[in-house]
Amino acid sequence: MISNLSRLLSLSTAMIVASTAIAAAEPSAELIAAAKKEGTLTTIALPHDWCGYGDVIAGFKAKYGLEVNELNPDAGSGDEIEAIKANKGNTGPQAPDVIDVGLSFGPSAKKDGLIQPYKVSTWDSIPDSAKDSEGYWYGDYYGVLSFLVNKDLVKESPADWADLKKSDYANTVALAGDPRTANQAVQGVYAAGLSVSGGDAAKAGEEGLKFFAELNKAGNFVPVVGKAAPFAQGSTPIIVAWDYNALSWGESLKGNPPFEVVVPKTGVVAGVYVQAISAFAPHPNAAKLWMEYLYSDEGQLGWLKGYCHPIRFNDLAKNNKIPKDLLDKLPPAAAYEKAVFPTLEEQAAGKEAITKNWDSVVGAAVK
Repeated sequence: MISNLSRLLSLSTAMIVASTAIAAAEPSAELIAAAKKEGTLTTIALPHDWCGYGDVIAGFKAKYGLEVNELNPDAGSGDEIEAIKANKGNTGPQAPDVIDVGLSFGPSAKKDGLIQPYKVSTWDSIPDSAKDSEGYWYGDYYGVLSFLVNKDLVKESPADWADLKKSDYANTVALAGDPRTANQAVQGVYAAGLSVSGGDAAKAGEEGLKFFAELNKAGNFVPVVGKAAPFAQGSTPIIVAWDYNALSWGESLKGNPPFEVVVPKTGVVAGVYVQAISAFAPHPNAAKLWMEYLYSDEGQLGWLKGYCHPIRFNDLAKNNKIPKDLLDKLPPAAAYEKAVFPTLEEQAAGKEAITKNWDSVVGAAVK
């Protein structure tokens, strides 16, 4: 379905095939009025330091005057899906209106009848390879798996996955989530496996599990969810995370500790996340307005400020809408030259192997 992602979504300023659409569309007055009448949007799993979401949420609230009810910011993609399932008949504050999940969760949520279609005004500038043709889900941004390194505690940064096995990195390596539920962590295990297997996607899930089992046995793996706080405290000196999270967390600490973000030499896995509206959204119009905001120029640049490559990146660049200072803050394009975009089928196979067999193969409960 999206086997051509690696070709169409090449990184840096040449991200995707140029769209001819100049996306200046605005949501209709009717939609804005209907959303304001609902008054509230309920989100889930949107940490403020992920992809610039803190400022994005603030921008949406300021522009349209809606309240935003934020559920469980640290939830994973699987948790978001379960929240929709658990609240099918609930119109209260625990029912999410919208989700932001890993690519593989979009088609499965559609198949299970958990999301509803909606095409934003800027639909034509989203590449066909990164959206459902009927509008059930659509790519929002992407990044690559990287190593966030605490330079106070780790003097020589690892250059590749194999380096993480060295005794120098005892009790240092953490994943940015629970690999049984969180897409970021699943993709971290997958990327390690892709490196070990020499790029063989069919073996990536199995080899990734073996890799982390060896890390755990050697005492190098830390079963703590890696993010800014434990990184600063020194309990997770090396975190496997999306590059945009690594950069955001590092910058937020203002030099204490100093940090480095390393894109590994092999197993460079790029991941697209997708947006969708719950089929049971208590505030469907607010949800649609939220999507309009996210896919507007303002919303897309909000993600870029959070170090994410927005899905409309090429369209914005073509129309000279990206400030140079934003481009200058991104890692150099050369670091991404070996990036691989796994197909939906490859992601699904890897996800199934990793989530189902983590306990039996690795045996480390990440909390």
